[in-house]
Amino acid sequence: MTGNIVLPEGYRPAEDEPFMNERQAEYFRRKLTAWKNDLLAESRDTVAGLRDGTRSIPDKADRASEETDRALELRTRDRQRKLIAKIDAALRRIDDGSYGYCDETGDPISLRRLDARPIATLGLEAQERHERHERVHRDD
Repeated sequence: MTGNIVLPEGYRPAEDEPFMNERQAEYFRRKLTAWKNDLLAESRDTVAGLRDGTRSIPDKADRASEETDRALELRTRDRQRKLIAKIDAALRRIDDGSYGYCDETGDPISLRRLDARPIATLGLEAQERHERHERVHRDD
């Protein structure tokens, strides 16, 4: 649902604009889409590398090293897959008009936070509360 919104060269969302107006929404849509495309390209490279790397290595130490590298690649790819799911969810929120608002409080998430972490679903204070809660209950 990308619109025909023209963003000026070097446009950055600003606090003095109406929050999550069409230009800001388009800015974040493009940012998220570019990030997703980069991750998908990396993922394709990883898959190609794993296919090419399927070979018999006689030396046990070399084989163990290769297996460790493969496991790391697969973990990285799994993290990327989860990140792509979060990016897709953020793009859906842009489409339905809920992007940029804290899931917990409903308040706008700061533009600086969204620019740094465009998949954010919590405002800074709600995120900090969530992380404190996680730390306290991690030992349970």
